[in-house]
Amino acid sequence: MKTYDWIVVGAGFTGAALAYELVKKGFSVLLLEQDTNFQNATRYSYGGLAFWSGTTPVTRQLCDEGIARYRILSQELNANIELRELDLLLTIPTDTDPKIAAASYAHFATPPKLLSVDEACEMEPLLNREAIAGALTVKHGHINPQKTTQAYIQAFLRAGGEMEFTQVQNLLTSVQTTTTTYHSANVVVCAGGFSRDLLKASGIPIKVYFTHAEMIETPPVEINLRTLVMPANLQRFQLEAESSKVDEVWNEPGNEPVAPILDAGAIQFLDGSLRLGQISRIITNSSAKVDSKESERWLRQSIGEILPELANLPGTWHHCLVAFSSDRLPVIGTIPGYQGIYIFSGFSNPLVIVPPLAQRFANWVSGQEDEIISQWCSSVLIGGIS
Repeated sequence: MKTYDWIVVGAGFTGAALAYELVKKGFSVLLLEQDTNFQNATRYSYGGLAFWSGTTPVTRQLCDEGIARYRILSQELNANIELRELDLLLTIPTDTDPKIAAASYAHFATPPKLLSVDEACEMEPLLNREAIAGALTVKHGHINPQKTTQAYIQAFLRAGGEMEFTQVQNLLTSVQTTTTTYHSANVVVCAGGFSRDLLKASGIPIKVYFTHAEMIETPPVEINLRTLVMPANLQRFQLEAESSKVDEVWNEPGNEPVAPILDAGAIQFLDGSLRLGQISRIITNSSAKVDSKESERWLRQSIGEILPELANLPGTWHHCLVAFSSDRLPVIGTIPGYQGIYIFSGFSNPLVIVPPLAQRFANWVSGQEDEIISQWCSSVLIGGIS
């Protein structure tokens, strides 16, 4: 039976990018994905690239590397990933002082500019001026995440990589799936919101978590949303921090340690379709059922308060798992005590920094020194990230 150098588990954006970078280094690589329809977090992502959002020397460096990577990625992958620049509008609710909202972004690499209500509505005419006290704006990158992931996969296959659709059940001594057993010197888990459950099934505890994310996708429409609209105060990050304080609650399925939140936002893709969202819900069972009717009602009501013309557009409610860590940094590296098993997951905002980190990871496992990967690898502890 063939033995691979690397098996990459999960063919969302993260796994696809990493598999491509590994095969470019000359490794024999097998990419495994359980869902033939790719109904994952990548599929329902907004596609935003927050190049401006670095807050530390390392994250600013990775954002800069991400810009450079994306500028050549379409040509390298021989595919149109629909890279563009657009205006991001961060709406400020009427009960918030706009200057305080602006001050909370002062530590970012490019702090957004504060706009009055009139200026915000001039930039985005679909806004409800009665619902905001102002807005923040900054230039923001955008891609089609589905097309970019497929471009990575096709380039990976052209370079000699192999891909199988199957569900992984165990990955300790070999990778056992529902259909066969695969052998590899190294395995890297890039399964996003499923990473925790997958590792736990193999007896490997690690502090990576997931939200149940819910959004509405519309078909192409005539309405023109000029900007990417999101709230200035993103509750999702507060939800993630609060729900990961006590890891033990995640060991029992069905716990709901914090109440769900809704960050009302919208993005329109180049084909005219819209994604409206999103609800983030913490339920420690990855297969938990969500009340889609109540969820859609809440989404439409909240979107309607900010962007009234979008509230009643025809659309379909969707649900997926989104990975996160306890400190908003990805969980990357070897897992101590488990030789040849790696993790590359926990990205709260993966699209910006995955491409440069995937390159760095592939270089690092090829024997090149990499300060960033080594630093993050040293913090991956049995049971979690320090």
